[in-house]
Amino acid sequence: MRHGWLAAGAAAAVMVAGVAAAQRAPLPAECRQQIMALCADRMGGGMRACVRQALPKLSDPCRKAVSERAAQRAVPAGARELAYGSDARHKLDLTTPPGARNAPLLLFIHGGGWAIGDKRSGAGGKAAWANRNGWAFASANYRLVPKATVEQQAADLANAIGFLRANAAKEGLDPNRIVLMGHSAGAHLAALLGTDPQYLAAARVPLSAVRGVVLLDGAGYDVARQANSGPAIVKGRYEAAFSGDPKRQAALSPLSHAVAPNAANWLILPVASRADSRSQAQGLADALSKAGARVVVKAVPQETHMTLNRSLGEPTNNATADVERFLASLR
Repeated sequence: MRHGWLAAGAAAAVMVAGVAAAQRAPLPAECRQQIMALCADRMGGGMRACVRQALPKLSDPCRKAVSERAAQRAVPAGARELAYGSDARHKLDLTTPPGARNAPLLLFIHGGGWAIGDKRSGAGGKAAWANRNGWAFASANYRLVPKATVEQQAADLANAIGFLRANAAKEGLDPNRIVLMGHSAGAHLAALLGTDPQYLAAARVPLSAVRGVVLLDGAGYDVARQANSGPAIVKGRYEAAFSGDPKRQAALSPLSHAVAPNAANWLILPVASRADSRSQAQGLADALSKAGARVVVKAVPQETHMTLNRSLGEPTNNATADVERFLASLR
């Protein structure tokens, strides 16, 4: 019986990473056990969705193990992996519409609590959707906490943008029509790049090149407020990323930098069922609007923190149409 239980856990782990188990080492037994403890009742169906929902509940070592497996995925069909720096994490996947010339670029920033995550597991099927709508699509990795600081993560992503702009002619991109899209911790990083000009300036990227920012269910725009109001697991992750220093927390809060200049156009999409995400979204939106940016905030119904991102681009996702309208307004 025990062997069958572990085998089922291994199958669940394969669903998490999305590739055949033969291609990679299996998840540790402890992680398979955690997954099955959360999703054992879904063996008859719905296991994949359950595993995705369970990820935030896994222990940090298991979340990191899942992230590392995801990083071993093959390059998605139609994409090319490009190195934008010297670190192993300084890589991005780029897909462009057929025959692209001067295509606008949508750059995706994955989440994972600043400590885990990967450009492929987070991006899902967004590349094909973006290409169908005339946008090139890039998904970038960045160094992770604790090996890197949040400041270094923002610098990594700014350098990724600088790299894409420097190679825009070769890749068929418009260097001055870039939209940043981030999910969860990635939403925080996208918002930080769109409000604090020091990171883009250091990468020699004019703020005007970022035509818009799309934020998917972030809750860290005011770091100190979120770090001090959430459950213990949230407080631990925020302290690991931002420390307990109020000055550093403020310096890394997009809300602190929402005075002009900012990126000009914003679409902020909290999940309707998350009070903290809705509150943080509205607080940032109010500050950005006061500073002169065009901001749309919409609480997305009938989606979770995970499904909002995973299925974005599909017609059934309750945010797809809003994002398509926003992107079309920037063409």
